[in-house]
Amino acid sequence: MTDTVVPSASARATSLPSRARQFYALTKPRVVQLIVFCAVIGMLMAAPGLPDLTLALAGTVGIWLVAAAAAAFNCLVEQHIDARMARTAWRPTARGQLTNVQTLTFATVLCGAGSIVLYVFVNPLTMWLTFATFVGYAIVYTVLLKPMTPQNIVIGGASGAMPPVLGWAAIRGDVGAEALIMCLIIFLWTPPHFWSLALYRADDYRRSGLPMLPVTHGLEFTRLHVLLYTLVLFAGTLLPFIYGMSGVVYLLCALVLNAGFVGHAWRLWRTYSDALARRTFRFSILYLSLLFAALLVDHYLRPLL
Repeated sequence: MTDTVVPSASARATSLPSRARQFYALTKPRVVQLIVFCAVIGMLMAAPGLPDLTLALAGTVGIWLVAAAAAAFNCLVEQHIDARMARTAWRPTARGQLTNVQTLTFATVLCGAGSIVLYVFVNPLTMWLTFATFVGYAIVYTVLLKPMTPQNIVIGGASGAMPPVLGWAAIRGDVGAEALIMCLIIFLWTPPHFWSLALYRADDYRRSGLPMLPVTHGLEFTRLHVLLYTLVLFAGTLLPFIYGMSGVVYLLCALVLNAGFVGHAWRLWRTYSDALARRTFRFSILYLSLLFAALLVDHYLRPLL
């Protein structure tokens, strides 16, 4: 005969918040925060003034839920890979703190709830585009591309570049050229951003068995590609001004930010160090945030100038 141990009230009080933190960690909050930020920029850019705030709020919540679901599904699929990498070994799935059933259920509920919010309170187009983005990231990128090709982040970057399109569609109910230009900028930004991380985490990726570019082609080859992509990105960020969706305020900000990013990439190529790669990675996040913020500021200032 065995005894059944009933947790005390104090134990239950500490376990529930801890479990909630574990589920929250699955959503990759910092990554999702940047995704939602870019989606909100898309919403604000889609309206000449302020968009319908109820529509924008529903769109933000729905996109956040589906993005969080994709992150949780990614943790589920990559739990054994995460366990071999210092950068990700802390994740609840990698440590075995959450079961596969718990994680899959959590991701399914988030995706379902987000899809319902978008379909009912926003529009069907945004729901389908957001769901397609979920499939692109969680299935096409995570399951198929990432373990197969060192170009995984280039091809898979298409799904990560979609947030401005989702935000635009939430307000306008269509996909405009302006939304696609913002999508292209994120698509071109993704390789130098991610490869900067992969450079100083090359040993991690080598242990994981993933064919990341620094592992398959070496550090020097990757550093050159970081530089080349920042140059292509520089050209891509001029498109909003050339197309007429932004003015001089954005152009000046884009020139300054691109000078900084290209400068980081040039130094990374010529005089590599892990510390410089880490700074380049961190700068790339600041770069994208400030670039889209400049786009938004220009959007509201242009009628006043």
